[in-house]
Amino acid sequence: MQAVTAAAAAGQLLTDTRRGPRCRARLGTTRLSWTGRFAVEAFAGQCQSATTVMHKFSAISQAARPRRNTKRQCSDDYPALQAGCSEVNWDQNGSNANRLEEIRGDVLKKLRSFYEFCRPHTIFGTIIGITSVSLLPMKSIDDFTVTVLRGYLEALTAALCMNIYVVGLNQLYDIQIDKINKPGLPLASGEFSVATGVFLVLAFLIMSFSIGIRSGSAPLMCALIVSFLLGSAYSIEAPFLRWKRHALLAASCILFVRAILVQLAFFAHMQQHVLKRPLAATKSLVFATLFMCCFSAVIALFKDIPDVDGDRDFGIQSLSVRLGPQRVYQLCISILLTAYGAATLVGASSTNLFQKIITVSGHGLLALTLWQRAQHFEVENQARVTSFYMFIWKLFYAEYFLIPFVQ
Repeated sequence: MQAVTAAAAAGQLLTDTRRGPRCRARLGTTRLSWTGRFAVEAFAGQCQSATTVMHKFSAISQAARPRRNTKRQCSDDYPALQAGCSEVNWDQNGSNANRLEEIRGDVLKKLRSFYEFCRPHTIFGTIIGITSVSLLPMKSIDDFTVTVLRGYLEALTAALCMNIYVVGLNQLYDIQIDKINKPGLPLASGEFSVATGVFLVLAFLIMSFSIGIRSGSAPLMCALIVSFLLGSAYSIEAPFLRWKRHALLAASCILFVRAILVQLAFFAHMQQHVLKRPLAATKSLVFATLFMCCFSAVIALFKDIPDVDGDRDFGIQSLSVRLGPQRVYQLCISILLTAYGAATLVGASSTNLFQKIITVSGHGLLALTLWQRAQHFEVENQARVTSFYMFIWKLFYAEYFLIPFVQ
């Protein structure tokens, strides 16, 4: 402030037209001493410095004005800038949301493909079958302990992993056939690569045997080993293998695993390994084994009816190819109705009235449902053939709910 004041005073002194000549006259006509001359020169230097400061201050003031204008302009443009920023943020958020939606869609698609790869109707059959058979050794509510639950879960998990190995291996060797018969399967459609299929098959095989070995159950390990051997022989293209090419061998594989191995091995696992009781056959176990022999034979025969075109093209001599779909269908219906008739008689022989009512009425209702559904079956209609095959699996599930009541 002092510099600014001095600059103003100097400017006024030097520019004042009235006082300027008087000062010049006074200073010019007087001889100054060294001290006076030094004071005048000092005063002139201060005036010059003040003038310089004034010029600098003026330049700073001129420079500050655009800044204030710019600030005012920025204030005026702020709503537009804010709107632009909001639009950019919206675009970024929308892009992120679209990316997340794409990732979610890809994950769901892969999960659906894995679901189809596992052949869910066989998975449900394994879960329901092992659960029903595991209940047969139970004599009272006291048998339902944590140890029993652990033993049941070990057996179920190992069996499910082996189930996925078997159906996955079959798909690996049937890619070309499935492109005709089942084009929606992940390997046939190209959704899964062959490398992915091989990885899944090996992973579930290792998990199955790992669980079985850790359990220490001889019956469970026996069931896993036999399932592995028969499942491999059924599908693998090698000398003396690929048993699915032959109708009798193919039906034998499915019948032995679904009817005999599941009933006997998992009953023995729960009875002998988990409950620590001596192994003894029961009426319900014998009934389940015999009835499921009939049912498994029907599943093994009927499953080839929708696949007759692809099997014929690739030389698979199934019974449907050799005898024709209509004859095989009639044979399957006859076997099932006969089995239901026998089951009704077995249920009628029960000494417990409640169990007798459940088994007789249950099997009678299932037989009636089968007969009514069979009246509308058309071998030429591929969609109805596939639907009826899935209906047979539902009858298979329902039977396991009735087996524990056969005492």
